Amino acid sequence: MTTTTETRSVVPTVEPVPFAVRVRLGDARADVTVEPLDAVRDAALVQRWLAHPRSAFWQMGDLDVDAVRTYLADVAADPRQHAWLGRVDDEPAFLVETYDPARVTLADAPAAVELLEAGDVGMHLLVGPPTDDGAPRRGFTSAVMSAVVRFCLADRAAGGRGARRVVVEPDVRNTAIAAKNAAAGFRVLREVELAGKRAHLAVATRADLDASPLGDGLDPAPHLRPALADRAHRHLVAKTIAELTHERLLAPRTVVGPATADGPGRYVLPVAGGAVEYRFTARRFALEHWVLDEASIRRVVLGGSRTPGAGPAAAAADREVRVDALDLVVELQPDLRVPDELLATYLEEVSSTLASATAKLERDERAGGPSATDLLDASFQQVEAAMTEGHPGFVANNGRIGFGLAEYRAYAPENGGRVRLVWLAARRAHTHLALGAGLDEATHHGRELTADERAAFADRLADRGLDPADYLYLPVHPWQWEHRVSITFAPDVARDDLVPVGLGADEYQPQQSIRTLFNLTRPERHYVKVALAVQNMGFLRGLSPAYMRATPAINDWVADLVASDPELGATGFSILRELASVGYTGDVYHRTATPSPHRKMLAALWRESPVPRTAPGERLATMASLLHRDAHGAAFATALVRASGLDPADWVRSYLRAYLRPLAHALLAHDLAFMPHGENLILVLRDHVVVRTIMKDVGEEVVVLGERGLPPEIERVRAVVDDTEKALAIFTDVFDGVLRHLAAILAGDGVLAEDRFWALVADCLDDHRADHPDLATGVDLRAQRFAHSCLNRLQLRNTLQMVDLADQSASLLYAGTLANPVARGHRP
Repeated sequence: MTTTTETRSVVPTVEPVPFAVRVRLGDARADVTVEPLDAVRDAALVQRWLAHPRSAFWQMGDLDVDAVRTYLADVAADPRQHAWLGRVDDEPAFLVETYDPARVTLADAPAAVELLEAGDVGMHLLVGPPTDDGAPRRGFTSAVMSAVVRFCLADRAAGGRGARRVVVEPDVRNTAIAAKNAAAGFRVLREVELAGKRAHLAVATRADLDASPLGDGLDPAPHLRPALADRAHRHLVAKTIAELTHERLLAPRTVVGPATADGPGRYVLPVAGGAVEYRFTARRFALEHWVLDEASIRRVVLGGSRTPGAGPAAAAADREVRVDALDLVVELQPDLRVPDELLATYLEEVSSTLASATAKLERDERAGGPSATDLLDASFQQVEAAMTEGHPGFVANNGRIGFGLAEYRAYAPENGGRVRLVWLAARRAHTHLALGAGLDEATHHGRELTADERAAFADRLADRGLDPADYLYLPVHPWQWEHRVSITFAPDVARDDLVPVGLGADEYQPQQSIRTLFNLTRPERHYVKVALAVQNMGFLRGLSPAYMRATPAINDWVADLVASDPELGATGFSILRELASVGYTGDVYHRTATPSPHRKMLAALWRESPVPRTAPGERLATMASLLHRDAHGAAFATALVRASGLDPADWVRSYLRAYLRPLAHALLAHDLAFMPHGENLILVLRDHVVVRTIMKDVGEEVVVLGERGLPPEIERVRAVVDDTEKALAIFTDVFDGVLRHLAAILAGDGVLAEDRFWALVADCLDDHRADHPDLATGVDLRAQRFAHSCLNRLQLRNTLQMVDLADQSASLLYAGTLANPVARGHRP
């Protein structure tokens, strides 16, 4: 006996569409149909089935035909339930009853009703016993059960009952039906007392059925397939070889070439002590930038002797094997010098990066896009979610260690999901709220929380006997609540120092920086940046309450400087201020002798939205999009240039004026350096042309590289270095971090020759110098060479914490110098 219901629904007045399905029956297939039962026609058949000993749990074996007919007629007259006759290969084989469980079988069981949901449909199943002259058919009941659950879940347009969940409540003693229910994916929620029996209340969704032995099968990870994995491995191997060669950790040997920006060469990279070779073609660009042809990569295990005169037999022993990014890391470990105790962590970050890459490929294969040209007219957040590469320089750039598969789907930026924040009331005595100029607590909470939210949160505190005035409100990521706050900070919650007061009303979209969230419900409102204790790209992505205490003051100072500078105003450059920060420090981890990442798990900040700053005809896009190629290899930057109708040189000139010029001016005029990588800049475009840029992530990233006066409360941003190191703020973060990639994209796509691109960069710097002849600085951005700062070397040295945020300059690793592509005398 099984049950299915139509949760709080009304029977349609139109004639139902017949339901038909083909299911597995033993080693063959059977056609199963379900039709409305006719009480007059079918009473004798159903009475015979009910009288059989196998139907004892129906408790109707003593009814005669007239009584059964009356019973079936009563069911047909009740809009809350229906009776159906099922046929297998045209032969009557089973009875199904569907009903509203809340109003029929469970109406008198409030403990069961509270577990029901909208869209629940109850179901009872009676499988007809074999005829006297027929033997039981192997798999027959399973075939019927599979068909009936499909019938209940199928849309009404297909003849089904349109259930979101099928509900059954069999007698706990009926072990046979319990086993069959389990085989169909039913999950027992609770034992309940019903009239005449103690029952298992169980439910099944479409996903439950598909994943069950009686379903069609459900692939829980459709992205993890050989073909997609091969593409992901090739892409990551190509990037690994390119970036580690750029950082001079590897030295491929020329076979045919050498390559130039105008054409590829053929290369061999020996690894594993010379036992393995990677063979590939590649193009080389300025700043020792490599672009490998992913399809050309061959991994060859060498066999036999490599001594002169060894003969063809040795070469014949070579064998080509699968290209695998993890194997490459292991093969390279002696050269990369990854500490043994950290190798597994780095490999896990690489594995996670591969998994996310395959998920992006599967999404594109399944959903078909968006393409580079689709993004030309996409919204700000559609562009944000379309980014697939992550950081252009780091190999393991999508680690996110701590996310499970469901959490990846919910919270990874590339999935463009919608997230609601969990709000905590944090006891004021242990919590700080730092506010920017002109902002007070009431105004801040009034902007970020609706009146309904504030009232609800205060009521929930009062219901617990707590005074809302004793608390500040702290948003946390739902992952952080589930995995950290409710467990790692359980004592703080238990003593009401942290009180969960509910989900916020607004929905947010995760940004490429993963812990930063954009308000989708009210786009004009602030971003929220929250602590997220997942390991990603060399750091646990927390937020330090102590470090952020000065964040609003830092942002105020930088914003005032930017707003008061005529040059920066002329380029349209601006920053998104981080206006408020909140952090909780009442936990035991803040009382330990040694600081730990646990001190960075309960904090948040609010950053201005760029949406109110756009004028009619302007669009927003993350600057990371300029380095994006879609699944077919088409570059968004190329699409923008071509769609603009401008000469490519004019397009690049406009971009450099909006991006490079204000950054260079801030450094040369104010010793002020930002962290201007792709995700920290927002482009403002008009007619597909970059007309200005907006900088974000100021509080954690900005630095003053000199002795100029600073307010005492922001002194932490100062790092006094010499002029040569000051120049690295442009050389490393702009030239090497962004422009070398963009130059290669435009040159590789035949849009703009590389020499021409760098000549435009030089022109931009020269134009700025000509416009500011009195600017006194020893920083030379046209120097012949500059120190080669290496990012992957940092992560390989310590994948748990790449740099000391309190002294980032001292943490950097260098590999000699690079030739400056805009050095004087380097012009074409």
